[in-house]
Amino acid sequence: MLTANKLLPQGQGLSAPLLKRAATVELDWDVRQKSRFAATDSQGRELAIFLPRGQAVRGGDVLVAEDGSLVRVLAAPQKVLHITACAVHGSPFDLMRAAYHLGNRHVPIELQPDHLKIEPDHVLADMLRSMHMTVVEADLPFEPEGGAYGGHVTNDGHSHHHHGHAHSHSDGHSHDHGHAHDHGHAHDHGHGHDHGKCNHG
Repeated sequence: MLTANKLLPQGQGLSAPLLKRAATVELDWDVRQKSRFAATDSQGRELAIFLPRGQAVRGGDVLVAEDGSLVRVLAAPQKVLHITACAVHGSPFDLMRAAYHLGNRHVPIELQPDHLKIEPDHVLADMLRSMHMTVVEADLPFEPEGGAYGGHVTNDGHSHHHHGHAHSHSDGHSHDHGHAHDHGHAHDHGHGHDHGKCNHG
């Protein structure tokens, strides 16, 4: 068994030909969020991965084995809920609102400009459909956000680190907008839209 205890985020510093020649290992999010796990790469080698605790592995990261060989990580397709705003009556705000409610429940979420992804949960699916979101089960790679103060990889492949600026301004106001503009009316679409035309999955 080959041990790997070093990770290069998104293959940082490696040339494209080197990355292309590297072995690959396909892992779902359940495995990639662990710092210690076993896997088998595309060359049939058994790997034992030991990373610093709390370090998640993202699709595109490269593991460096003890013999110096490289293993490029691929995010494996897995069961997810693909969430979009109603194509007929929806707006980008609906997606923002859905992300807010999911975030309040501390659910791992992948954020994209036109959709969200979460792991399957029928209770959350029903909640989202009641908000007139379109929810579809799919098999797709899953890359949830890494937390407000940790590093995460965006869909442009770059690793970003947030430095915890709390939007505190010199006027003494914190501007954290904790009310999230929900205003209590829950956007229930009681204003005459025919949501029979929306396919909510």
